[in-house]
Amino acid sequence: MESMRISSLLSLLPFLVLAIAAEATGDDELSTFIVHVQAGEDRVFGTADDRKAWYHSFLPGHGRLVHAYHHVASGFAARLTRSELEAMSAMPGFLSATPDRTYTTLTTHTPEFLGLNVEQGRRRYTSEFGAGVIVGVIDTGIFPDHPSFSDDGMPAPPDKWKGRCDFNRTSCNNKLIGARNFVAALNGPNGTDARVPPVDDFGHGTHTASTAAGAVVPGANVLGQALGTAAGMAARAHVAMYKVCDLNGGCEASDILAGVDAAVGDGCDVISMSLGGPSVPFHLDPIAIGTFGAIEKGIFVSMAGGNSGPGESTVINEAPWMLTVAAGTMDRSIRSTVQLGNGAHFHGESLYQPNAGVPGAFYPLVSAGASGKPLAEFCGNGSLDGVDVKGKIVLCELTRNISALNQGQVVQSAGGVGMILANQFAQGYDTLAQANVLPASSVDYLTGVAIKSYLGGQLPVARIGFRGTLLGTSPAPSIMFFSSRGPSRQGPGVLKPDITGPGVNVLAAWPFQVGPPSAPVLPGPTFNIISGTSMSTPHLAGIAALIKSKHPDWSPAAIKSAMMTTADITDRSGNPILNEQRVAVNLFATGAGHVNPMKAADPGLVYDISPEDYIGYLCSMYTSKQVSVIARRPIDCSTTIVISDRLLNYPSFSVAFPASSNSTAPMVVRRKVKNVGEVPSVYYAAVDMPSSAVSVDVFPGQLEFVEANQELTFSVYVWPREGGARVVQGALRWVSEKHTIRSPISISFY
Repeated sequence: MESMRISSLLSLLPFLVLAIAAEATGDDELSTFIVHVQAGEDRVFGTADDRKAWYHSFLPGHGRLVHAYHHVASGFAARLTRSELEAMSAMPGFLSATPDRTYTTLTTHTPEFLGLNVEQGRRRYTSEFGAGVIVGVIDTGIFPDHPSFSDDGMPAPPDKWKGRCDFNRTSCNNKLIGARNFVAALNGPNGTDARVPPVDDFGHGTHTASTAAGAVVPGANVLGQALGTAAGMAARAHVAMYKVCDLNGGCEASDILAGVDAAVGDGCDVISMSLGGPSVPFHLDPIAIGTFGAIEKGIFVSMAGGNSGPGESTVINEAPWMLTVAAGTMDRSIRSTVQLGNGAHFHGESLYQPNAGVPGAFYPLVSAGASGKPLAEFCGNGSLDGVDVKGKIVLCELTRNISALNQGQVVQSAGGVGMILANQFAQGYDTLAQANVLPASSVDYLTGVAIKSYLGGQLPVARIGFRGTLLGTSPAPSIMFFSSRGPSRQGPGVLKPDITGPGVNVLAAWPFQVGPPSAPVLPGPTFNIISGTSMSTPHLAGIAALIKSKHPDWSPAAIKSAMMTTADITDRSGNPILNEQRVAVNLFATGAGHVNPMKAADPGLVYDISPEDYIGYLCSMYTSKQVSVIARRPIDCSTTIVISDRLLNYPSFSVAFPASSNSTAPMVVRRKVKNVGEVPSVYYAAVDMPSSAVSVDVFPGQLEFVEANQELTFSVYVWPREGGARVVQGALRWVSEKHTIRSPISISFY
């Protein structure tokens, strides 16, 4: 097993959260800055080299340029001192500069769970699983020889493809059509391109790329579990990998922006990015800036919503032109059991299952917290020193700060023979299946409470058993505790996250052997099961590729609308989707709901948004200079039609009133929908608003479409009625004989 690599990744999972470090330097110390500049109207760039030469004119000398951006940002990344940057800021054309930042990754059965059965799909889904669409993955690189990237039966890439492969000739093919490396530390100085192969030495990129658009691979499993056929959401789409993260999973903002820039220039149709940054204003966010340039070119962008839940306003990647994805569970459990000496049985999960089906022996049971040391219950390094755990099963608590794998290593090093890993209260009732170094079982919060109570008796004992893979478990989907929640900090008038996809215990391609050294090495390709919004994001990217293949003329906003307005708000049993505490979720957890690919392919109506609409929206928030940074061209907000956040033609509604509001005048929200379904057709409005704190009316209450692509406008009137409510949520449905288009409504009182 590549233990160092696995340990490195799992030290971040399932809580692969942002680690941002803006360099604090002296005036004479070189640091990397992303610099935004604006060319005069009389300056024309005939070639990319012309633009690059202009960028060089800002620099104090050679050897400073890190990246030159051409498509999604007007500017460059360079190594500068603070004093040099100050001098540059006085030069004509300079707009702004931000210090480089370090981001991290946010990290089968899912096609069937989503209704995309590979064997029957061509009869049910006429997109032929994304044929002709190019999915660009911005991540840690790729393992090109994995069968998930086989091109059996794949056509050549479309003529528009302009990218390249920096592996050898045999590694890229008609499936993996592009592979480039933008980690500046690995490439040449002064912005040169050393063409270093984008090898995935972390695993994350291989996993996300195969989730989005991996080929069909029969017999996929992890340590014998979750056996089945692995396939990406868009199994016939092409893949292009843009490596922007190093072997530790660190991703510099300047490198990420270079990867997005290349994906746009190469001709990608969809971008999947399972990376995250802090919640900062969009004009200071390199990812927001880069992805705006992508959607202007008609490229759909799927982004991870973050793994910092369940607290409110933890969602990241909030710009309205992105699809911001939350993480939900599936109906699959890699089942383990815990039996106590008093006869009590509890279910848990474990990916490493030695002697599955054979009852384990009873061993003495001890709590890691018995030592009385601060934080000892989390089984960190040194926490078990002086505690007799030799030959015992150790109860540890799950924590964000120590990976389950590291906790298992601590227990094993101290002589423990097994580990029970219990959720804390905030983590609730959903568990993670992970491959540990010793027999282990992850259990929910109440199970942990029961085990702690049992430990208060005399001579407690326990045994861990393994039951293999179970399908059809419930509730499914539910929202996982780590999935970040809204409302958005940067744009509270736009409801975020947008949508939920499968992000828990996801099986996909992996470059390394999984499990402890004692685990059997099984023949065939390696896969792994990991969790995070990193995993839900490529699911939605792949589904976007399916829709793009079926509707190549649809804009990114139309594709987003199709997915959001057809999302499911109930689980597989028909009950409301629940959160980690088994309480019905709100819109700040799920967004519009859980993606339903089959319905999204034929939504009936869509809410469309043009890039110019986003410019108007940005002008309602920022100065002309700040908007110009995002737009890559001069913007004068005084001459721009300004669009407030609540009036952006978004597929969801977010309205805010003062808490003491007793106004008799309604708040009016206008929207426009386009008919992409049958003609003629008639849609009737229905409002689902369970609270009496507000009253919501729609005018007109009926929309009649007589032409394809016809657009009609309607208004939503919201009256506050009763005080006391902080947030009221519901939905507007437009219902025809064939379609139901549902838009979530969130009304807050501040």
